[in-house]
Formats: sequence, C-alpha cells, structure tokens
Amino acid sequence: QLQLVESGGGLVQPGGSLKLSCAASGFTLDYYAIGWFRQAPGKEREGVSCISPSGGSTKYADSVKGRFTISRDNAKNTVYLQMNSLKPEDTAVYYCAAGRLPIPTLISPLYDYWGQGTQVTVPS
Repeated sequence: QLQLVESGGGLVQPGGSLKLSCAASGFTLDYYAIGWFRQAPGKEREGVSCISPSGGSTKYADSVKGRFTISRDNAKNTVYLQMNSLKPEDTAVYYCAAGRLPIPTLISPLYDYWGQGTQVTVPS
C-alpha cells in the first residue's frame, strides 16, 4: 500500500493563497525527490516544482517562480506547496509525485508514485 495523498485544494480568488500538502502512506519520503505537477482541462500535464530528498535543492517552472514555494518535512513524511498571488491560469488539478532520482526534475515519466490530485480553482 504505497500512496501519496494531496490535500488543501479549493477555490480561491485571484491574488489569494493556498497551501497544498502531500502525505505519504506505506513508505517514507526521505530518499525520494518530490515533484508537483498540474493539469488544466484541455492541456497537457506540466511540472510546477520539485525538491530534493533533503530539501536542499528546489526547482520551479517559470510561470510560478516567485509565487510558489515547495518545502518538505521528512519527520512528518509530508511535502508542501505554498501558492501565493494565485492567478486564473493556475487553475488545475495538482498532483504530487515521488521518485528515486539522483536529482529532482520536472520530467513526469521519471516519477514512480503519484497522488490522486487536488483541485485548485482561481476564477477570472
């Protein structure tokens, strides 16, 4: 039973904030790079952010850089995505994923475990 469960999504007005959580069940995240991905209706999945196992290295898509912050608390087996200054174009289902990767990347096929997704809606 290896699961990742996202939570914290919802509807927020433009300029607002949300904090997403990704909790692991059945395995520990200590050795895994974690990525956040999103998929909007009619669009392909895109990488948002990723973080190394220790949390010492992070990457962000240009579209969210300066607005989103990824972090992790390995003691809680949880990864977070703080989203500020939200825009309508941020509307999507957000997924977290874990992979035994030498370095964190935003290449989705390299990740082994995926959550069910959580909806984030920012109306225009």
